[in-house]
Amino acid sequence: MARQGLTPDSVTVAGAELADEIGFDAVSPAELARRLGVRTASMYAHIANAADLRARIAALALDEMAEQISLAVLGRAGREALVGMMNAYRDYARRHPGRFTAATWQPGAGDQVLAAGRRHAELTRAVLLGYHLPVEAVPHATRLLGSSLRGFVTLEASGSFDQSRPAAADSWPYVIDGLHTLLSHWNDTFPQPEPEPNKK
Repeated sequence: MARQGLTPDSVTVAGAELADEIGFDAVSPAELARRLGVRTASMYAHIANAADLRARIAALALDEMAEQISLAVLGRAGREALVGMMNAYRDYARRHPGRFTAATWQPGAGDQVLAAGRRHAELTRAVLLGYHLPVEAVPHATRLLGSSLRGFVTLEASGSFDQSRPAAADSWPYVIDGLHTLLSHWNDTFPQPEPEPNKK
């Protein structure tokens, strides 16, 4: 029988909080049950299994990030929207390291995770609209932006930048400005081939 007061949503939030504390990879139904003061068997009244718990945390993290990014880009375009999106993404990762790791988790991702991921893709495309890229360039620019964001933030979170100077925070504006410059001059950097003349 389900413990009074626990719900799938509250268990998911508790799991996300635990992920921020001990790391996403260390979260399990048994560890979460211990933190909540219940038997492990009681957890399965609210979640299907460990994979379900991890997928729920991932979807929660993606939804929370999307909300923050949406607020950060609202009413903005071009560089302002890019800055808002990138700062919101990095700030979330710094405040919620376990949830951020969860948001990059893919194995066996369910519909809830995929839907949340699509929302992020839509937000990225909305930011890119301000740069008036050719339609065929949008997928490439989306991947460039996503990999730059995730790469920098993941390396920063892992301490990879701690062994060198200047600090990662000093490099961040250059990353943003570099992406802005590239997106602003995409057609000059990657000129589109001239269409072949119609052959008769």
